[in-house]
Amino acid sequence: MSHTPRKAIIALDLGGTRIRVARLDERLNILMRQETLTLAEQGFAPVMERLQDLIQQALPQDGPPVAGIGVAVPGPVNPATGLLFSAENLPGWDNVPVVSILQERFGLPVFLGNDANLAALAETVLGAARGCQNVIYLTISTGIGGGIVADGKLLLGHEGLAAEAGWMFLVIDNGQPVILQDRASGLAMGQQARERLARGEPSLMHTLVDGQLDRVDGRIVGLAAQQSDALALDIVYNAARLIGVGVASLVHLFSPEMVVIGGGVSALGELLFAPIRQTVRAIVMPPYWDHLRIEPAALGEDVGLIGAAALVVTDGGLGNMADISARLNPNQG
Repeated sequence: MSHTPRKAIIALDLGGTRIRVARLDERLNILMRQETLTLAEQGFAPVMERLQDLIQQALPQDGPPVAGIGVAVPGPVNPATGLLFSAENLPGWDNVPVVSILQERFGLPVFLGNDANLAALAETVLGAARGCQNVIYLTISTGIGGGIVADGKLLLGHEGLAAEAGWMFLVIDNGQPVILQDRASGLAMGQQARERLARGEPSLMHTLVDGQLDRVDGRIVGLAAQQSDALALDIVYNAARLIGVGVASLVHLFSPEMVVIGGGVSALGELLFAPIRQTVRAIVMPPYWDHLRIEPAALGEDVGLIGAAALVVTDGGLGNMADISARLNPNQG
């Protein structure tokens, strides 16, 4: 069943390194995309002008009307007011009224979301968790972020600040609280590797960085782990177990059908996923495990653009995900 007129959607994914923009159709098929360097060190005004220029270029000249603009940003936002509170890798982007700026420039509806929340939205309506009503999404990269779909809607919380999964407090270490991303992110794995290498532990990582230990990061740990390096495998395994503990807590709180894990560290595949699943299965109450799936994200680097566009078709993430997914995927049961 079709409805006319068809409308286009503009999606923008603002990152510390790149700004990406795309034009999509109503089923979230990407029709065109382009990107430019963010050049974040130039500050707020040049970056804002740069992203507005990209949006202008993405608008259809003689094509269908535009339903709206969805924007993914790397920091906490209030979707109701359209305010970006801050962005650690975007200097000068503090308390920025992103929605009002873009609405004034383009005269279109604008929706704003945190990038991890929007990845959860994208994976639910079009990706690994398509059709699910309850989903936990984690991104494991330099840090750890999260997004939650609960009862078919994106969980936003007070002022849109819900689902900061990387800030779960897991243990008390020497009397101090420890958060998940400080022990299990790519940044944390790199730090742990440098400390252990400096103590003289043998590892392929010495060779991979030509003895320059300051070059060891999460990517180097991952490369070594994929070559069966014992030290790297131990670091990945320990991080995966902690992620599993965090996932188990989230599973008991939200009872999802699926946990989706994305981000650069997820490229480790079963080296990461197997101990996560083993840990979760060992510590959750049986009813929570019986129908739970823990799977890698499916949408790759397009997840931010698709998530931003999904904001438009889901009324800011408040539409029912299963209904919307069925509409976007009419030939898939």
